[in-house]
Amino acid sequence: VPETPQTRAPTYRLAWTDEDFMTRRDLRPVRLQLELLKPELTLAERGIRSTVVMFGGARLPEPGGEAWGAKKEAPRDNLLKNSKYYEEARLFAQLCSKHSAASYYREFVVVTGGGPGVMEAGNRGAAEVGAPSIGLNIVLPHEQAPNIYVTPELCFNFHYFAIRKMHFVMRAKAVAVFPGGFGTLDEFFETLTLIQTGRMERVPIILFGKEFWKHAFDLDYLAEQGTISPGDQNIIDYADTADEAWDVISRFYELAG
Repeated sequence: VPETPQTRAPTYRLAWTDEDFMTRRDLRPVRLQLELLKPELTLAERGIRSTVVMFGGARLPEPGGEAWGAKKEAPRDNLLKNSKYYEEARLFAQLCSKHSAASYYREFVVVTGGGPGVMEAGNRGAAEVGAPSIGLNIVLPHEQAPNIYVTPELCFNFHYFAIRKMHFVMRAKAVAVFPGGFGTLDEFFETLTLIQTGRMERVPIILFGKEFWKHAFDLDYLAEQGTISPGDQNIIDYADTADEAWDVISRFYELAG
């Protein structure tokens, strides 16, 4: 196409190549749909039917590593103490991925938020046993790169938290929640609400670290106050080790071995 004043005009650009047009406020519904479709089509093409979701803090370091984002001495010490959950996340991802191999990595595929901390541990555990794993990154003010263990062809980036959370739960056969902050709590409580209200099929929800979660919130107190129904606490299981968590999943689905 010859370059003329007409072809240089923004209006002449193809709509989907015109970034100024695609990022207009009016186009938000289209962007939401694209963020829903792109991972959905990719995962379907790869034959991935179900996942094990791993939520947890970006700040938890590898044992012996440095605590990310903790400048004060006390939080730093506590993060280092909780680094044991990085190791349990890594081992848990290995167990899930070894089982996933029997289905040619179509079932029980590990998915994390794709970042550091517990997320890195999950993708790392899968990679250590030669399994693919998914990373669902999010654009944040403090830009973070995907961890190096996410399978490159299964590494996605999102602008919208809502669509990202949909992709976490759409294929979930189990949800493991490790110690974390606001983001982890947000993901956990949304999943809990979906199951409580029947909008999501019941799957194992496993909280790693009973002592941690006992201090983070008190579901028994909510039940006593009548703000949740008696028995709603039973949606959750607790585990302190990878083996305990996998046992919860195995019993729920009556898996052999």
